[in-house]
Amino acid sequence: MNEEMIGQHTFGAVGFRHSANGNHDAIMLDFDFLILIVCKNIEEKPEPEHARIGLFDYQLIYVTSNDLERWVITGENAELLSCFFQGEIIWDEREELEQLRGKIIDFELTVREKRKFKEFARFLKFYNEAKALNQKGHFFDAYAAVVRGLQHLGRLELLERNIRAEEQIWEQLHALNTPSYKLYAEMSCSTETLEQRLQLALLAFEFSATSKMTDSCVMLLRILRSRKEPWSLQELMHKAELQEVREELPMVLRKLVYRSVVKQTTNGKVREVTGHGQGILYWA
Repeated sequence: MNEEMIGQHTFGAVGFRHSANGNHDAIMLDFDFLILIVCKNIEEKPEPEHARIGLFDYQLIYVTSNDLERWVITGENAELLSCFFQGEIIWDEREELEQLRGKIIDFELTVREKRKFKEFARFLKFYNEAKALNQKGHFFDAYAAVVRGLQHLGRLELLERNIRAEEQIWEQLHALNTPSYKLYAEMSCSTETLEQRLQLALLAFEFSATSKMTDSCVMLLRILRSRKEPWSLQELMHKAELQEVREELPMVLRKLVYRSVVKQTTNGKVREVTGHGQGILYWA
């Protein structure tokens, strides 16, 4: 470990011990300890390190505060986030790490709308994919898309309950007996044919897409209603509040139009790139 970096460019370190129940095995591997070195937003992050103290093997993983905030929004690296929140602070010389942990927890609350939008969009993506594959008769691929869609629907259900999704998401959903878990169990254990199970899942997905749409897209709808003039897609994609969800924005926007939650009009101007057609504008 670079001592100069520790002194100048880090908040501190969080230690996490290997648990007997096997939780976090995906990142713990066969090490006794995981140590997260939480860096300030440096340009180049050090690579992970493996080391030994006495009889104990441990690994060092370097993360930045930007990494943590990004993972909170995207839902990625849930196990590392869990270690950051639940682990023991083992080094915090300037008492900055405890403050950062509190800040990230507060940040998690403020970005819940973005998380809900992103999980809903991912659910919608796999719903559309499953529906298209099912129509083409690719039933096994459609089934795989349904399972992936259910994972995002399950995360959305946890967000609605102000619960942080963990890596073992189906254990969480099982304990709550949520609709996504019931459908997952039905898909897994039913004696019906695969085609029949897919029909059931797609009907349930359509209901979820419709019933959760307005609440999951409240952030986008607020922006669309923030001025009298309608918005172009390009304007929306450049809004600072939508940067983390800009990839999903076009698909969700079209679904909102299809469901008449959002309305569209044209700007009356011929598009410069193609020389024909008029730009579409959106409002709510």
